[in-house]
Amino acid sequence: MTTSEQHGKKSGTYEGGCHCGYIKFSVTLSPPLPEYTVMNCNCSSCSHFGYLLVYPKATDVVWHNNGRERCASYRFNTKKKDQMFCPKCGASLGIDFEKWFPDHTYGISVRSFYGINLDELNYKKLDGISKVEPSGDLAGQVWDEEKQELK
Repeated sequence: MTTSEQHGKKSGTYEGGCHCGYIKFSVTLSPPLPEYTVMNCNCSSCSHFGYLLVYPKATDVVWHNNGRERCASYRFNTKKKDQMFCPKCGASLGIDFEKWFPDHTYGISVRSFYGINLDELNYKKLDGISKVEPSGDLAGQVWDEEKQELK
């Protein structure tokens, strides 16, 4: 991790990637950890994939050796957000919100950062299972493209 200050704003750059090393990236956050508040959501995807998310702009994420192209993707529900995984070791890395937010943003799981002590971070809990549309536990449900509904 490296820290810097520009125009009075502190930032930190973190190295991360999957468990096997096939996918690697750098993420710059402002403010840096542990000042940055990490999202701990209980929606079906965050719960099942183990996400603890930070939300850098795409311009603040550097994918090494074509890391983004190496990611396997899973889409469910709205089919607008890529859940990013390593196709070799299966590590869940985060979410690509390219088609969701006006400014291309990622939700990167701090669990994929190297050398981070999760017990030292600040968390905000989000009741996504109740508040993120469509609300409810979507695990195990399948989207019917023809009927445009969950089965």
